[in-house]
Amino acid sequence: MMNWEQLLSTRRYGKEADSKEVDLEIIRTNFQRDYDRLIFSSAFRRLQNKTQVFPLPGSVFVHNRLTHSLEVASIGRSLGNIVARRIESEVKPEVRPLLGELGTIVSVAGLAHDLGNPPFGHSGESAISNFFENGSGRSLQNEMTEAEWADLTNFEGNANLLRLLTHQFKGRRAGGMSLTYACMAAMIKYPFASTERTKKGKYGFFQSEREAFDAIVAETGLVRTDAQRRIYARSPLAYLMEAADDIAYMIMDIEDAHRLGILSLDETRERLSSFFDGDNLQKFKQKLDGVKDIVTDSNELVAFLRAMSINQLTTRTSEVFLNHIDEIMNGTFSGSLVKNLPEKIETEYEESSDMSVKKIYNNRSVVKVEITGYNVLKTLVEEFLQATMEPHSNYSRKLLQLIPEQYKTEARTTYDKCRSTLDFISGMTDLYAMDLYKLIRGDNALVI
Repeated sequence: MMNWEQLLSTRRYGKEADSKEVDLEIIRTNFQRDYDRLIFSSAFRRLQNKTQVFPLPGSVFVHNRLTHSLEVASIGRSLGNIVARRIESEVKPEVRPLLGELGTIVSVAGLAHDLGNPPFGHSGESAISNFFENGSGRSLQNEMTEAEWADLTNFEGNANLLRLLTHQFKGRRAGGMSLTYACMAAMIKYPFASTERTKKGKYGFFQSEREAFDAIVAETGLVRTDAQRRIYARSPLAYLMEAADDIAYMIMDIEDAHRLGILSLDETRERLSSFFDGDNLQKFKQKLDGVKDIVTDSNELVAFLRAMSINQLTTRTSEVFLNHIDEIMNGTFSGSLVKNLPEKIETEYEESSDMSVKKIYNNRSVVKVEITGYNVLKTLVEEFLQATMEPHSNYSRKLLQLIPEQYKTEARTTYDKCRSTLDFISGMTDLYAMDLYKLIRGDNALVI
């Protein structure tokens, strides 16, 4: 069984020798420093120009990866604080001060959870994977191990996150961002390699970061759940981070769909009110009756509904966590917190998910972004990887000059060369990727 003393490790990856005992009298704890470190990082700032679901803002502002991550961090902080208060009396007295930082740790994980996503999100992941599985990248398969090939043919943003946090890029300090082990463990939703990936292709680390993953497992005491395969249980806090992400995704997509006219006010109100049951539904209706005659702005009314729905789902998912805490701590809990909500609410959540697929994710504007993103990423991977593999032609030398110093590589293996190229491309914003794509195609050719 996992224990909170190990799970809440304040030691920093890559800076273990410099780690000091936690001092709760200082202005910022180590976990709060992690939060600030992420907020001020260039990787976090780049999220403002990465698509969440809908195209980046025109006349109507919708969520991007940065605003989504901030909202996940906010919800995660609430979940962590609720859990901390409820279990405080059950842990050792010496651990209680650290337990008060649960909200901060989950908030840090929420800030970071999308940092590994390439431009254009899942469409970008598919383009990268397909390049190696079905495109010209297939010719490289015999130059790497089965596990390394699985990394490339199933490019995964979650695994890319761990690389971004821990890899020593050229000219940078060892240890990457050197975050605390507790915070990094809370970010790992899939504690296994690509060779053990889920049916949806999800996994937690590339082969290049196996040592970093093993260090996190050892430091935080994650339990192994399969004796034959190297599969581990999540940190309990990863369940809270995932729940915060699920709640934010669902509720904010509905709000964005209303702002863009995809969902009517009545449809939006019906969807957001469906997460309430019993006495909570009656209280919800009373509060709604108290404001709907006063608030005439439909966007403001939806914002009120959104706040109530987030509060409801946050409360109920924290109850699921607490009801299953023994299973979570010993690694036998399965599924997500939202999948274990009371039947009525879980059913409504599933219906909202189905509605999102039909009316939101298959909306024409969303599909156009996915098609564009797929072709942009496919072209960039093909062009830059070929230049990396064959760097001596005049064209390759010109292309390689466009790569920032931190992503340039002196790697000898084919796998490591691929990793460095994908580091550069996956770190791009949507807008920069599009500009580079146009430049390569000649659409932005200079007039001489």
